[in-house]
Amino acid sequence: MIRVAFYGRVSTEDQQDPEASKGWQMRRAKQLIEPHGGVVVEEFFDIGMSRSLPWKRRPEATRLLAALANPDRGFESVVIGEPQRAFYGNQFGLTFPVFTHYGVRLWVPEVGGPIDPGSEAHDMVMNLFGGMSKAERTRVQLRTKAAMHDLAASTDRFLGGRPPYGYQLVDDGPHPNPGRAASGQRAHRLELDPITAPVVLRIFKLYAQGQGLRAIAQRLTDDEQPSPAAHDPRRNTHRDARGWAHSAVRAILKNEAYTGRRVWAKQQKVESLVDPEDVAAGQQTRLRWRQEVDWIRSDRRTHPQIVPDDLFNTIRGLLASDSPGEPKTRASAHPYGLRGVLFCAHCGRRMQGAWRTNRDDNSDGRILYRCTLRSTRSLVPQLADHPQSLYVREDSIVPHLDSWIASLVTPEALAAGQDDLAQGGRVVSLRAKISDLDRKIASLVAAVESGAEITALTDQLTKRSAERAGLQAQLRGENSAERLTAVEMEKALADLGGIAEILPKAAPAMKAKLYASLGVRLEYDHVLKRIRATAEAACVPGRVRRGT
Repeated sequence: MIRVAFYGRVSTEDQQDPEASKGWQMRRAKQLIEPHGGVVVEEFFDIGMSRSLPWKRRPEATRLLAALANPDRGFESVVIGEPQRAFYGNQFGLTFPVFTHYGVRLWVPEVGGPIDPGSEAHDMVMNLFGGMSKAERTRVQLRTKAAMHDLAASTDRFLGGRPPYGYQLVDDGPHPNPGRAASGQRAHRLELDPITAPVVLRIFKLYAQGQGLRAIAQRLTDDEQPSPAAHDPRRNTHRDARGWAHSAVRAILKNEAYTGRRVWAKQQKVESLVDPEDVAAGQQTRLRWRQEVDWIRSDRRTHPQIVPDDLFNTIRGLLASDSPGEPKTRASAHPYGLRGVLFCAHCGRRMQGAWRTNRDDNSDGRILYRCTLRSTRSLVPQLADHPQSLYVREDSIVPHLDSWIASLVTPEALAAGQDDLAQGGRVVSLRAKISDLDRKIASLVAAVESGAEITALTDQLTKRSAERAGLQAQLRGENSAERLTAVEMEKALADLGGIAEILPKAAPAMKAKLYASLGVRLEYDHVLKRIRATAEAACVPGRVRRGT
């Protein structure tokens, strides 16, 4: 018997049925290996992962690569149902050497068996399928974009996304796509929201009267008019719902949707390398603003109008004259060690890093963290006493923070943390799967003892037993990982000089990663001039709070 692991992938759950996709990929894989005595003992199946992602960025593929390095992995071969599902572009050439290194054979239906590392024909075939996979994805993207652009210019149907503030979605009958209509999906259209549509018109009129963004935001907050985040919290969970942000007022004033005409494709997805020095790390997709001349505008009104055309054009002219231009994003030249972990205790917002040049000495400068709530949004009554700006120096926090962390992360805590991780999600998941299989096997045995037809249950028993053997092999691999005792951990730290000596010498970027990994959260109280610190991680005993 050849013990084989199966790997498959399905891109998106909403467009493809994961169970059906896994079923036909598994069926093709078994048709290839079963004539040779192969049995699938473990399954690796990525759901919702794009084929363009390299293997190290797919969860199940990453787990499979880690299993290859385990001598007790429980299988000696891997089979895939379709090469286009597994490999994209040059991914085969970057991944297959790992299989060869650990002596694991890769079975592919299109090759008719395992891939021969020394066969030029096999290598050409797999690279050809990788190129076909890339071409297929590009072709689907082009077709989808072309179809969406045509719908945006020629139909009244709402095409997705969040409805603009001032509108609400209403049912517009069955979906025009017969397949989606059969599955129960409905079409939608935009209608005026009776609560927020008057607010939008009021914002335009106030700005036309000469009131600025700050004054309008504060006036709406004082009048308890619902902001976008407060009115629709389900779609704005990442935004502060307390009062109006100045940026929200500006976004409303610039949105052409309030004239009743759809504007589509304001942004586009752009792929760029994650690491230019490591092409194998793959690409990342980000949204970028397109030039306004490239936006797609419908030639007629697609939904009810809130703002008259003449008023909107007037506001557009005022914004163009008042705005110095679009802000440009740039990478900071200074490392901020407390980035993302320092919060204002008064309002709960993250404090922003700022570099200031020293004037009284010859040093380069200093890093400050500031909270400028008043400059970005209106204030609700409970924040009316918030200072204009709050500043705190990084060098007044970091030494105390490092000492605090050193007192928490003891050798005993680090050693105990290893045990906690050993009993963590991966091991617990494996044991749960084994227990589930034990129940299924016991049920099959009970069925046999009760007089059921043995031949009808043989395949199921064989499959369940093979799955259990594979899971047990993985569990042995997890438990066999080398761990240090408290004494060994203490010696290792002593050789490095101790945590209290290591932390102050670490680079700010490395410290930022350490603070994030420990779950550090700092809250600055400007009244008491104190920092309240919280850390929560496997190597920190419990949840700890302490002022520094």
